[in-house]
Amino acid sequence: MRGRMTPQSAQTLALKALGFVANSQGGLERLMELSGLDLPTLRERAGEPEILASLLDFLLADEGLLVDFCDAEKIDARAVHMARHVLGGP
Repeated sequence: MRGRMTPQSAQTLALKALGFVANSQGGLERLMELSGLDLPTLRERAGEPEILASLLDFLLADEGLLVDFCDAEKIDARAVHMARHVLGGP
């Protein structure tokens, strides 16, 4: 992702990250365990900025998963950091 990170591009990146985590071995289970979310709640709230920001926090905390995601999407990890900043939240 080149240039400015918009709220829409940040959300798109985070949703791609969610798909990646969901398809990674054990990633979704770890995300739900650490976040306290269950699958129905995650599905219902997946588009909310605070959920997406939390997902990016999860991804940023796992270097191996982050590198794999960035390789798959052909992006720099800085884009994930920028998306997290744009989405805001605690």
